[in-house]
Amino acid sequence: MPAEPAPVRVGVTGHINLTRDTELLVADALLVELRRISDRPVHGVTCLAAGADQLFVHAILELGGTYEVILPARDYRTAVIDPENRTTFDDLLARAAAVVHTGHDHSDTAAYVAANRELVRRVQRLVAVWDGEPGCHAASTDRTVDWARGLGIPTTVLWPAGARRMPRSD
Repeated sequence: MPAEPAPVRVGVTGHINLTRDTELLVADALLVELRRISDRPVHGVTCLAAGADQLFVHAILELGGTYEVILPARDYRTAVIDPENRTTFDDLLARAAAVVHTGHDHSDTAAYVAANRELVRRVQRLVAVWDGEPGCHAASTDRTVDWARGLGIPTTVLWPAGARRMPRSD
């Protein structure tokens, strides 16, 4: 009996601050894209941030796949994950097939860059939930997309018609 083919390893990068309506649009777009990528369940790689990352994990689970989490820093949960999202974060983290730590103590740009590079290193494809706007730091979505493309990793940008980001609060 031939061995089952290994799942396609797909990473995600993208925006955190999506509007509620956009989350619904992106969730649907992720399901369509993951089905397009492979006729079998995929193995996702994510940093499990709110927004695009968690929507990606829900799509992976809906399609019967597995995922691993790259944690940028030891303080990531308390420093980055909003208190109202921590229960969801904890549940999804507990369900991960593997959790990888970058070795950074503090959630900062260097930790995010390390996590994004580790994520890209582990995937065969990348899905970016991205509005196409340039970012403001070295760990922005556009930098991760550019890096993956530079390595020859097939990258799909998803930004459904009508999608919006919430205004920045800072």
